[in-house]
Amino acid sequence: MLTSDDLRFVSLVAAQGSLAAAARAMRLTPSAVTQRLQALEARLGVRLLDRSTRRAVPTAEGELLVGSGGTLLAELDRLAERLHERAGVVSGELRVMAPFGFGRRYVAPLVAEFAAQNPQLAASVTLSERPARAVSETHDVVLHIGELKDSSMIAHRIADNRRILCASPAYLKRAGTPRGLGDLAGHRCLVIRENDEDVTIWRFKSGGRVATCRVEPALVSNDGEVVRDWALAGEGIVLRSEWDVAEHLRAGRLVGLLASYAAPSAPIVALVPAARGLSARSRGFIEFLKGRFGPVPPWRRRGPRPA
Repeated sequence: MLTSDDLRFVSLVAAQGSLAAAARAMRLTPSAVTQRLQALEARLGVRLLDRSTRRAVPTAEGELLVGSGGTLLAELDRLAERLHERAGVVSGELRVMAPFGFGRRYVAPLVAEFAAQNPQLAASVTLSERPARAVSETHDVVLHIGELKDSSMIAHRIADNRRILCASPAYLKRAGTPRGLGDLAGHRCLVIRENDEDVTIWRFKSGGRVATCRVEPALVSNDGEVVRDWALAGEGIVLRSEWDVAEHLRAGRLVGLLASYAAPSAPIVALVPAARGLSARSRGFIEFLKGRFGPVPPWRRRGPRPA
């Protein structure tokens, strides 16, 4: 007879790829894992994993158990969640993915807070350079900043987020303040490379019209915090998300430029796979985020940011 614990055990060993790695993940000794696997195989009368000192590879029977067992476990989890939902309890595993900088500053603390409010919930946070490009089936909620081009995901708007052209007072004192978009060609521009966009073209709206300018980047990075720190250090002009520069603008460490030109906004959205129903834990977490980020997002408040 198989139990759900047996299915989870074999699935974990197969996913880890070796008995030693599985032992570390389960905080057991390798010999304890080996003995449990041998006992299960003896009970079933089949070999589930071909193993050596370094690898554990599922046999045909092992693949059948892992594949079918995964489906059964998912159904059991959904059943348990529906029962808990009727009792008003948020449970199960919440898997969240978010961009590096925004995820570290805002998402990770809120995931911890949400998990603390729901003791029967297990939660994990994965930070990624391109969260919307990740395999959505492996995560319940994906936080994304900016325009969404993937129609296979359902977006829930979490917060407004402008993009602001700015530079440090030291840089402006040294290089002068631009008076129009044409002046940017004579300045050092700092660029973040993301979403496969042409990073040399900056787009704005002014007086109801769209205006663009092409810049020659002096410094480029795929990490927004690196680009922001360059701007703070006086290296040049940056076009950066409001959530990342608002406190520096208020403190005078950065100065907003060309106020009559508005860059396209980059709203914060929570993405969920369209093919999967919204679970109680995902729905609860999204509503929790909306409450924490609205109606006024934290970067527009005068108080301290979330701890």
